[in-house]
Amino acid sequence: MGDIDRFIVVLLFEGVDLLDVTGPPEVFALLQRETGNAGGYQVSLAAETMEPVTTSAGVRIIPDITFREAAERSIDTLLVPGSVEVDEDRRVHALTDPGIVEWVGRLADRSKRVASVCVGAHLLAAAGLLDGKRATTHWSTAQQLAADHPAVNVDADPIFIRDGKVWTGAGITACLDLSLALVAEDFGEAMALRVARQMVMYLKRPSGQSQFSVPTEAVATTRRMEDLRHYVTQNLGGKLTIPGLAEYAHMSERQMTRVFKTELGTTPAAYIESARVETARNRLESTDDTLDRVAALCGFGTVDTLIRAFRRKLNTTPTEYRNRFRHSG
Repeated sequence: MGDIDRFIVVLLFEGVDLLDVTGPPEVFALLQRETGNAGGYQVSLAAETMEPVTTSAGVRIIPDITFREAAERSIDTLLVPGSVEVDEDRRVHALTDPGIVEWVGRLADRSKRVASVCVGAHLLAAAGLLDGKRATTHWSTAQQLAADHPAVNVDADPIFIRDGKVWTGAGITACLDLSLALVAEDFGEAMALRVARQMVMYLKRPSGQSQFSVPTEAVATTRRMEDLRHYVTQNLGGKLTIPGLAEYAHMSERQMTRVFKTELGTTPAAYIESARVETARNRLESTDDTLDRVAALCGFGTVDTLIRAFRRKLNTTPTEYRNRFRHSG
């Protein structure tokens, strides 16, 4: 190894997501190849013991060092992957084992830079490393991260976020984007671009991860709210107003707004816009409707309004979204 090798520790634990662990080292290995082995990174996989660790994919990985051994060294970058469980309703929940959280805190104290991969952000947050910071994670657990850790400013759209010495990455393959960003910081964008070309990927991915997400469907607790949601869905193409919804539900406008906030955690206007954007997404994916027709059918009225809603909710445009996700009937 060269004199400028940076020591990177990747955490290993039972049930860890496989790509979170193996993706970044692949990026760092390609850097080593691009430099002609003149220098780069020394990557070590660290676990509680030296016993093989079984990942979420069932693949077993052998650690290079133990957590205790890693804590005895000065670490340039600590990479923290994550793990999840899926309940019977197919809802995804990030896991935070207290023992792993304790080691994250101890190893972070020995690290010049700390980065989480995907839902690894939940481990950083549990260790108190994200308090007062802006952070991202996989879109499916962003609401959980925000609810469990109110001191964290959660933004579910960016592919990665840097806040001081702490970096957080978005979902799954975003571990590659994050790793390229680390390479760019350490060795310059020109070298990172060479690695990106070898991987046949963008150095900077266009847009964020919101365009890939599936809206989290809030669970209404009353029949009245279920009726309201059904009414909104059936009338997206019409003029949905707060007074009109209140009249339909036989409530005052203030009461209806309060019920939306209490049961769905949002405002009537925000819920309506989200429902319209989701319907527009479906039409862009599965039909050849013009943007004018999509805007009319989904209640946006004009293409400009449709575009603004897509930029606000998905950080992309309807045309860009269709180009990426259109599938044949």
